[in-house]
Amino acid sequence: MALPIVSVPIKKKQKPSLALTLSATGLLIIGGGVAYRLFSQGHLYSGNLLVGANLIPSDALFAVSLTTDTKQWEKLQEFGTKESQAELNKSLIQLRDRFLTNNGFNFEQDIQPWVDEEVTFAILAPETSQTAPKPVVTDGVAANNQQSVVMVLPVKNPELAQKILAQPKALKTGKWIDSTYEGIAIKQSEDQSGTNLSATLLDKRYLVITDNSKATKRAIDAYKNQTSLATVGGFAENFPKISQSRSFAQFYVNVPRAAKIATTAPNRRLPAQVLAQLQNNQGLAGTMTLEPEGIRLKGVSWLNPQSQRLLSVDNTASSMQQRMPAETLMMFSGSNLQRFWGDYLLTSQGNPLSPVSPDKLRSGVKSLINLDLEQDLLSWMKGEFAVSLIPNTLKNGTPGDFRAGLVFMIKASDRKLAETSLQKLDEVIKTQYQFQIQPGTVAGQPVVNWIGPFGTLTASHGWLDKDIAFLVLGAPVTDKIVPKPNTTLASNLSYQNTVPTEPNPTNGQFFVDVERMVNNFTLNTLFPKQRTFLEATRSIGITTAVSDSRSHRYDIFLSLKKSPNSATLPNPSNSPNISNSLSKTN
Repeated sequence: MALPIVSVPIKKKQKPSLALTLSATGLLIIGGGVAYRLFSQGHLYSGNLLVGANLIPSDALFAVSLTTDTKQWEKLQEFGTKESQAELNKSLIQLRDRFLTNNGFNFEQDIQPWVDEEVTFAILAPETSQTAPKPVVTDGVAANNQQSVVMVLPVKNPELAQKILAQPKALKTGKWIDSTYEGIAIKQSEDQSGTNLSATLLDKRYLVITDNSKATKRAIDAYKNQTSLATVGGFAENFPKISQSRSFAQFYVNVPRAAKIATTAPNRRLPAQVLAQLQNNQGLAGTMTLEPEGIRLKGVSWLNPQSQRLLSVDNTASSMQQRMPAETLMMFSGSNLQRFWGDYLLTSQGNPLSPVSPDKLRSGVKSLINLDLEQDLLSWMKGEFAVSLIPNTLKNGTPGDFRAGLVFMIKASDRKLAETSLQKLDEVIKTQYQFQIQPGTVAGQPVVNWIGPFGTLTASHGWLDKDIAFLVLGAPVTDKIVPKPNTTLASNLSYQNTVPTEPNPTNGQFFVDVERMVNNFTLNTLFPKQRTFLEATRSIGITTAVSDSRSHRYDIFLSLKKSPNSATLPNPSNSPNISNSLSKTN
């Protein structure tokens, strides 16, 4: 999780603009959206691994399995707004047309009678050429560098599956041809438009469809030679940690290969040292399930078994939600800020794709407050920490008067060193920015206030329970955390219903009341269609833990709104299920 960075400019008479970079949320939402639902493999259904993992080549960049249960698809269509449902349907249309409609197939009539409970899609890494001649290049991309797609359909009725393979639909242009590889029959289309499909039935249990014959042969080799995804280091050990029966989706991401492929464009190329660090990581996997009030994602990431790097098992982020008031808009907590920074440095130093450059953050701290980030600050920040956004309710206030304070809390590992750093900070604020540094009290406890040139209280800092330092910036909300609030964030019903209780103990948590955030602040754009996604969401909760020295667990819950009128694909039927989603034309 990346540390959210928040600035809080205050404006009256209008909705304030909050430059809120929710790095952790953005990355995990995208990752969660990508992580819809991958592997549950094994022999036909081993329940613990990704469906088809035993025949998907081990170098696959990404794989996702989706349920064929129409009731679950109907349930999914209940969530969100009409706009967010339309975005989902757009993706389904593209998937349906590529593999079915464009080749004359109808899911409801041709596929559903014989397919089992889940189907899997995988994207294979480009195959590197071992031959001397250069491949034909089109638009600057080598022909043999094209990524291939493999679709695995587990078979519950072998007779019907064999029949559809033996008697495929007639093509609009081109023809079907028969061939064999390693003694296995393959059916391949030759289309004048350049679109080719290849299909084979493996062991009467899996119908494998790919977008080129080479990918089919790679799947056969992986199945026969036991060089499949199921044999990837750490996969069989870690995927069962999050695998669930009858889930909506499961997924797997090959972290180092995907990063390398994704950054081949000249303007996104990762430095060699960053790619080297990513080689320490092996996989990210997750399971998505549908619940009455939203979507739950269970994820796991693990290191390459050959990596020398080890994780520190430090799951001590357990109390900060008890120190925040119930009205808290956002909270991000962790176990050890110094270690968090060190982990962030591993893949962010020199990485142009990092949300915040470590060097820029160091130089920014030095420039703003003349302190060394690591020597003066992080050296005493080895305990539990939290960054929160707390609203300040004004008497007789109007919507345009909405203000919020950014609150930072940290359990100091060395109070004497911490006090020295805070005294240096006060001196810089006084001499460099001409603020008044005034002692004060809140609920009988001493605090230090920063008073701006125009007499405005800008910030306050102090101590809680002898070893917990706090700093409040922006709106004056110190009285909401001093003394400890009677009604805490932990007792807030939205927090309880959103933030997962597992894994426990935890390494960190994240909570954001999306509905109130969207209504009161202008958020930075982090990913495409962000507004559509946020308007369909009530709140987001994340709980993380270090499982062992080589793996990390994540639980995410998205509390979603429900639309009374579900958006459906443009077809004659209004039934929003996967049958219609995959079987009708536009």
